[in-house]
Amino acid sequence: MPGQWANYQNEIYLQGLGGVLPPFSTDPTTLESAAREVLESGPFSYVAGGAGSASTVRANREAFGRWGLVPRMLTGSTERDLTTTVLGREVSAPVLLAPVGVQSIVHPDAEAATARAAADVGLPMILSTASSTGIEDVAAANGAGDRWFQLYRPSDPDVCASLLRRAASAGYTTLVVTLDTWTLAWRPTDLDQAYLPFLKGEGMAVGFSDPVFRGLLEKTPEDDPATAILRWLFMITGTDYDWASLAFLRDHWDGPIVLKGIQHPDDARRAVDAGMDGIVVSNHGGRQVDGAIAALDALPEVVAAVGDRVEVLFDSGVRTGSDVLIALALGARAVLLGRPYVYGLAHAGADGVRHVLRGLLADLDLTLGLSGHRRVRDLGPDAIRRR
Repeated sequence: MPGQWANYQNEIYLQGLGGVLPPFSTDPTTLESAAREVLESGPFSYVAGGAGSASTVRANREAFGRWGLVPRMLTGSTERDLTTTVLGREVSAPVLLAPVGVQSIVHPDAEAATARAAADVGLPMILSTASSTGIEDVAAANGAGDRWFQLYRPSDPDVCASLLRRAASAGYTTLVVTLDTWTLAWRPTDLDQAYLPFLKGEGMAVGFSDPVFRGLLEKTPEDDPATAILRWLFMITGTDYDWASLAFLRDHWDGPIVLKGIQHPDDARRAVDAGMDGIVVSNHGGRQVDGAIAALDALPEVVAAVGDRVEVLFDSGVRTGSDVLIALALGARAVLLGRPYVYGLAHAGADGVRHVLRGLLADLDLTLGLSGHRRVRDLGPDAIRRR
């Protein structure tokens, strides 16, 4: 369909004739500064901040600046197709909503609002174990949408198995195992304010609603929240697992398993050897290792190592339509979008998330065509050059 997603541009202009402007900026690079105006300092810093000096956060964005699209002319790109397949399932565009926890700190509707917006736009969402909303409640809000479940692995195997059963029963199709956040990094922006939302019971809904976890407690989380908070936190942090531990997850999850946080080609190869179905090249948006390489710089090596044997997705630093195209040209099948949609949530709940997602897809659609391409699945290294 010609300009399917780009129609959001026309919608905005037509509404402008009646004096109606977008709810907030269409420029994704300004969303962070705008969110500072609507969020309290603690929540804003928690979302925007990075590990240490935040050098990895900056590196992620700078890496995109080292690549440029090479526009081609007279390619008949009036009609464009953003559809692709991810793990064998067709998706309407090569964009997924990354797992972001404790969304209640930016908006009271939290993950339920994100789930509704993702379903409305037709993009898969990934629910974080650190969600402020329960697994089943998010599934209900997401309805017929495509949803995945991200795991911060509990050290208690029975609790872990319970989470996986609940997610599968609630229609989450794919398991995303985050490897790089088994303990929190040194994050000065949070430490300077002594701000950790989990200690106040935020982001605990998945654990607190789990029957197996509740059975381990002498008192319910409602009657003794302090004990439950610490028990859950110590259960999902502090343990760095090994490659052999992935066998437990395979035994308890029937669908695809994707490892998030891969940056070295040897780790990618080990993921393949362990029977994983996909990997996400990611440095957690710069939140975990200060001084790490940009995730985009890691992508080509990982694709070269395993791209013909496993699905390679990309995360960290994506802001614009051209960012998506560059990641695809470097070999990613799809990208995960993180902070931008959370800033949209902060501005206007589900409507804010929809605005950010529709804006990104319109930008992607237009830039795909204007750079001379008709299908995202056809992008390759010849579409870009180093600046």
